[in-house]
Amino acid sequence: MKFSVDKQEQYTILKLEEDKLDSTISPDLKSEFVNLSTQGTTNLIVNLSATKYSDSSGLSALLTGNRTFTEGGGQFVLTALQPMVEKLIAISQLDKVLNILSTDEEAVNSIVTSELEQQMGEEGSED
Repeated sequence: MKFSVDKQEQYTILKLEEDKLDSTISPDLKSEFVNLSTQGTTNLIVNLSATKYSDSSGLSALLTGNRTFTEGGGQFVLTALQPMVEKLIAISQLDKVLNILSTDEEAVNSIVTSELEQQMGEEGSED
């Protein structure tokens, strides 16, 4: 599986560099989600700009990632979806479950804002 990882303080961007997200890639992607989580990543942005096709096993991998990071109190954001992948997610009604944004920049802004709101809430509850 070809991908790149860009780790920052508040988030990590995983850019999948595969044109198909199917049963040949899904197990590796699930493993990478678990690895990133155990390494301390709480917020993950998955850029799918190179991925033109996904099947049900690909969706399963994305749902595994979503569960892994949201149950840990973080965010899991998909960005740059190609039309066929976006259509499959919509048909499966997973667009109501998954956090999908257009660009990595939007995802970063969403995560940073959320982190700030969390910090503000924690500070406010200490008074």
